[in-house]
Amino acid sequence: MGVKNLWDVLDSCKKTLPLQHLRNKTICIDLSCWMVQLQNVTKSHSCLKEKVYLKGLFHRLRALIALNCTLIFVTDGSIPAIKISTYRRRLNLTTEIDENETNSEKVCSLRRNMGSEFSCMIKEAKILGMALGIACLDGMEEAEAQCALLNSESLCDGCFTLDSDIFLFGARTVYRDICLGDGYVVCYEMSDIERQLGFGRNSLISLALLLGSDYSHGVHGLGRESACQIVKSIGDNAVLQKIASEGLSFAKKAKGSKKQGKNSKNNQDNSLNNEMNNNGGKHCSPEDFSVLEVINAYLYPKCHSADSNAVQRVLVQHPFQHVKVQQVCGQFFGWPPEKTDEYILPKIAERDLRRYADLRSASLQLREKLPLHKLPPKCPVSRIIKQRKVQGKECYEVSWEEQHGLKTSVVPADLLESACPEKIVEFTEGKAQRKKQIRRKARTKKQGEESSSMAEIDQKLQNLLLDNEFGSNTIGSSLPASKTDVLENRTHISSEFTPTISNSDKESESHIEPATSVVVDDDVKYKNEIIDLLSPSPPRLQHRLLLLKKQQENVSIQSVDVVELSDSETEMSAEHHRKARELRLFLASIKD
Repeated sequence: MGVKNLWDVLDSCKKTLPLQHLRNKTICIDLSCWMVQLQNVTKSHSCLKEKVYLKGLFHRLRALIALNCTLIFVTDGSIPAIKISTYRRRLNLTTEIDENETNSEKVCSLRRNMGSEFSCMIKEAKILGMALGIACLDGMEEAEAQCALLNSESLCDGCFTLDSDIFLFGARTVYRDICLGDGYVVCYEMSDIERQLGFGRNSLISLALLLGSDYSHGVHGLGRESACQIVKSIGDNAVLQKIASEGLSFAKKAKGSKKQGKNSKNNQDNSLNNEMNNNGGKHCSPEDFSVLEVINAYLYPKCHSADSNAVQRVLVQHPFQHVKVQQVCGQFFGWPPEKTDEYILPKIAERDLRRYADLRSASLQLREKLPLHKLPPKCPVSRIIKQRKVQGKECYEVSWEEQHGLKTSVVPADLLESACPEKIVEFTEGKAQRKKQIRRKARTKKQGEESSSMAEIDQKLQNLLLDNEFGSNTIGSSLPASKTDVLENRTHISSEFTPTISNSDKESESHIEPATSVVVDDDVKYKNEIIDLLSPSPPRLQHRLLLLKKQQENVSIQSVDVVELSDSETEMSAEHHRKARELRLFLASIKD
């Protein structure tokens, strides 16, 4: 609990900070307060059986590990003698304190029951923390007092606790709550309390005496506003001296003066004797726990000193035990190793990247601008895969090197920029180059399609022109224009179409009408030639037709039927077949 209503008094000094505020900080954690908080969230038996409270602790720790927080668990030790009555009252123990315990000189601290259910929860949390590389410091008495000492000695940057009396033990920065969903922490700074409220450590101890705390019952009927006004009126430097010399009688006098004489002085004196009474509880005489004992309990708590071996041991960086974490999560949560790695390894990799960024920043501050490959540790990032956006924040998906088998994960863009800006430049240039290549391929493909389309159009136009040329040809115009063309284009039909003529038929040969075209010239007379109907059409037909028209006047041509040839055997027309058949019959009749 701490000091009654103290959080309400300090409410104006409360700050809600983003979770990133804890980055690279050393934080002490009052483990008992965290476990109580997590246990209250899951009070059902099934939640306790499934260790939901421990899962909540695991997720808190992994979030802080990703921020490169150096965490220290601090646990409670023995119960201080001055707190035994409060402890028994909280446990609803009605047993009276023994005579040996009522004597403040003989009462010593009380050892806690290490076999209780709550103590077992603390042990489980410590096992999980040590596997994650979190040190644990067992306090001598109050855990918040040990946290405050480490904070006041600048051995840590802040403390997580729910006990408001941590300020009375000397803490300077206190984090009361943490919310992972919205990503914030609730913070209180002692400097803000001193500046805004005018309360120093002595004033807060005075408020504990007036309002009540774990060590005192306070003044009956005195509210927090009246107590604050009384403390402010005296001042932080003199308030403890006044309480030590006069006790709490000055508070009763101030309270009586406000009632304007409604209560007599005798009643005020009688109420002073009952200032340590609990509401309905047992009576404690002023000799049991005097004001001075309460003051000394806050000013000089029983803790490990800053230079002790126990403190120095927890300040050393502890390694992350990968296999141990898998075993612990398998034992407590029933998780397979793959699921445990999925939860914790990306956070460990992000923490290592932050450490690398800090080292790089330190080298730049020392003006030792070393290139990436000359820095002492190796950059854990292998390359950037792609850009991502997680909850509205710019991030990068990266591949890792030597991160316990982790291949890829997502890290914040600002972290990667501070750790290895060369990787971002390399990724940006590669991305631009890939875009150029894509645009070049698209342009080439488009040009190819256009050229292919143009070639197809040209081919179609050529085919149309050829069709028009062949369609305009006449049967008689297919002959060569000169004797030179006749010599160049003449071909012979195959042997099966060549007729054999005997000597007896030589005389009658001259009376048979020739089946071929004969070109007669003044100088040269050509013998009859047989035309191969299966040969392709003569080239440059149009040119030859023009030449033929010019030479028709000087050349006498014996007209014969000419069969129009197709480009291939498979494309012969019906007319072509008919003409070929007539020619074969004619040749057969000559042979007979």
